[in-house]
Amino acid sequence: MLNRRAFLQDSGKALAAARLIGAALAPGMFVSDAVAALKGGKRSVVIPTHEHWGDIDERLDFPRGWEVLEQRMAGHDAPVLSREEMRRRLQAPTGTRPLREIAAGKKSAVVTFDDLTRPTPTYEIAPLVVEELRAAGIPEERIIFLGSYGTHRNMEQDEVARKLGREITRRYSWINHNIFDNLKDIGETSYKNRIRINQTFAAAEVKVTLSGIKVHGGAGYGGGAKAILPGIVALDTTQYNHQTMKRDPKTGGALKIFKNDMRLDMIESARLASVDFSVQIVYNGKRKVCGIFAGDIVEAHHAACRTANKHYRTPGVRDADVVVANAYPQNTQAAHGLSWINSSVREGGTGVLIIQHPQGISSWHYLNERTRGRGGRTYYDAVASPPPAPPKHAQLVIFSQYLDRQQMNKFAPGTLFAFTWAEVIGHLQARHKGDARVAAYPYSCIQHPEVDLA
Repeated sequence: MLNRRAFLQDSGKALAAARLIGAALAPGMFVSDAVAALKGGKRSVVIPTHEHWGDIDERLDFPRGWEVLEQRMAGHDAPVLSREEMRRRLQAPTGTRPLREIAAGKKSAVVTFDDLTRPTPTYEIAPLVVEELRAAGIPEERIIFLGSYGTHRNMEQDEVARKLGREITRRYSWINHNIFDNLKDIGETSYKNRIRINQTFAAAEVKVTLSGIKVHGGAGYGGGAKAILPGIVALDTTQYNHQTMKRDPKTGGALKIFKNDMRLDMIESARLASVDFSVQIVYNGKRKVCGIFAGDIVEAHHAACRTANKHYRTPGVRDADVVVANAYPQNTQAAHGLSWINSSVREGGTGVLIIQHPQGISSWHYLNERTRGRGGRTYYDAVASPPPAPPKHAQLVIFSQYLDRQQMNKFAPGTLFAFTWAEVIGHLQARHKGDARVAAYPYSCIQHPEVDLA
């Protein structure tokens, strides 16, 4: 892999992506570093990368003569809300009283937030939420932020600061959820799921959830009651919802929030947990806040999903020679981007999945690890049974500066790995002689097809 000096010296001699080598930690936190597209248009695409790590723009250059179709979502450049607009929307909730009124006379509050596997720019709204709680009279030392990340791994200090903002973490305590211990039984849903929830959350007098809205293959969309289940419940509670219930064909499905037993089980768990106030965030193609829906954890979530369904929808391309899916802004769960490759590539074509993020792909998921280890299966067995190859006899190329071997093992045998964009172009030109038709999805993990809510 080129070092930074060699890359800069060579940048004018070969096709390469701008702002790659050595750029990951260069910008300050939450600072974008834009790269202009090439003049003349269709031979380059500028993509966002490194969510939570600077949100860097990178330019992908393609050979002259190739047709490049950039497939943007409807809300690509939706207007960004000002701080005052966010405050007004937070103070005008749906289905419940304003947070300041709910918190009046109360002595403690807990606020949940998701982890870095989710694009949510929580640092934008967290200060406004504590502003309302403090105005109601709750002291700083009695306001706690609680990581709501289900069966993912715990977060560290730097990660929480990237999610909540440094000022919040300096003034307010935060804790990780524990899926194994310190749980309180709060009852059973009508689906026979026993709900055991984080006991600190259960003990707070005011309970608030903060979530982002994006498509989810099981729960329809993220956010809403998902902040409770799987967010802050026991591993067994999540396993029942995600696996036991999944045996029923009525359970699960992308864009399904009304007729989805998995989502309805989540909603019942949120009602049992007595959530007082919920905030949902919709973002544009640069992860900037363009919508806030606050209030009741179900009503506000439904309102957010109706907007999100219009906002994230993207026209698809069929039978492209090359499909480029940029896993921003959910690089650590980059496999979501493969759906665009699978649906858009032609027979025998090439899919390029871009995973430009310092953490690479998430290395741990307790529910998945429990499942993989059933029957005494070990990691040796997992490596011996790799994922299936892409459909349509397509070749998959992974472009990332950051992946290590255990992350590469998550892909099918025969997958090609490139550590520079020039390497990617070399693979593509070897497979596609002459001109080629390219479909590029600039933020594939939040884009979804033009399908209505169900």
